[in-house]
Amino acid sequence: MGTLQVDVVSAEKSLFSGEAKFVVLPGETGELGILPGHTPLISRVRPGTMKIELTDGTEEVIFIAGGILEVQPGMVSVLSDTAIRAEDLDEEKALAARQQAEETLSKTKDKADIAVVEAELAMLAAQALAARKFRKAPRH
Repeated sequence: MGTLQVDVVSAEKSLFSGEAKFVVLPGETGELGILPGHTPLISRVRPGTMKIELTDGTEEVIFIAGGILEVQPGMVSVLSDTAIRAEDLDEEKALAARQQAEETLSKTKDKADIAVVEAELAMLAAQALAARKFRKAPRH
């Protein structure tokens, strides 16, 4: 079985670039698993956790706030506005930001602004959940 070249890039920086055996991430219609030889694909990804199984059997976990996935033969690219390595996730910060966003939402009347804040809330909720899961996960 071959490997995949995986690149995860956010607006700020490249978060991961390397060889992997398997990638799992939150696709538009549910979890997507990508193995070497996967059919070429371009898809949106939802906020959530991306798991990259490395060639040595360890796992890299990255929180992505949605974005675009591109699969080419032997290659997986994820472009996300915001991507955070799981070990850098901070549940407290995400929950505090969520509370602030909820206060903003209660004061906002503009439909466009409401949509933006609601999207931010969904991202922060997913981030807090990913942080919680990562803390509980057994470390390799």
